Amino acid sequence: MRLAPPSLSAALLISAAMSAAAQHASHPALNAQLLVAARQGDLATLSRVLDEGAAPNSRNRLGKTSLLVAAEKGQLAMVERLLAAGADVQQPSLEGVTPLIGAAYFGHAPVVRRLLAAGARTEPVDRMERSAMVYAAALGHGEVVQVLLAHGIAVDALYANRLTALMWAAGQGQADMVRLLLAHGARTDLRDDRGFSAARIARDAGHVQVAGLLEAGP
Repeated sequence: MRLAPPSLSAALLISAAMSAAAQHASHPALNAQLLVAARQGDLATLSRVLDEGAAPNSRNRLGKTSLLVAAEKGQLAMVERLLAAGADVQQPSLEGVTPLIGAAYFGHAPVVRRLLAAGARTEPVDRMERSAMVYAAALGHGEVVQVLLAHGIAVDALYANRLTALMWAAGQGQADMVRLLLAHGARTDLRDDRGFSAARIARDAGHVQVAGLLEAGP
């Protein structure tokens, strides 16, 4: 249950470059400036090049749009500007990371909330088969999890390998997250595809305190 992001192969990088070139044909210089501005958190430049004709959905060599970059950095004002310009809230990178997954991974709850309001779907997963909820729970981003639950994600939803958010939090030793999920009614009796409960996962990972919380119940 390691959370290190996967690396891209050379073939994927070549594919990304070709895709970017195809999308950027009309204003290549402006599109490049847009991506740089997003990376640097430069809202003024980003707004200017959008006004001058930069394509809001242009992508870098990793397939990341400016919206994804801004979401990962927690740049809410930049996210707002890009959405107003027509940025695609669903567009993933080559690794399948959507703006919502990126914002959830880094714990940016205000951005998560805004992307959901713009229609971002919660079910997409990246190439590691992990969703926004999985990352938020596993990394201990309580406010993000609260936002996702309030949006309608079931607390006991099953993800890859029949893992729940509670199991992910348990496996990563996130005691506060475990308490939060239990308070929202997460079940401790569910089993993953190996037949392991959240408590067993926590204990096997060496998180004895978390295992105790789960065995004690809500």
